[in-house]
Amino acid sequence: MRKYILSSAMIGAIAGGWNVLQASKHGPRDWRLALMWLGWACSTAVAIGTIIKDADERQIEG
Repeated sequence: MRKYILSSAMIGAIAGGWNVLQASKHGPRDWRLALMWLGWACSTAVAIGTIIKDADERQIEG
């Protein structure tokens, strides 16, 4: 669990999620907001995939 939370990719995804959440609260609700959420979901999926791949590579090497 620690490898997911302390990864720089996940920290960036969490920070991006916070920005999207603030934009959802205070900004206009239009098609750009939906694209922001979609972009955040994609970046989070990529971050998780990268962490899993790195963990698998470490397990194979050592």
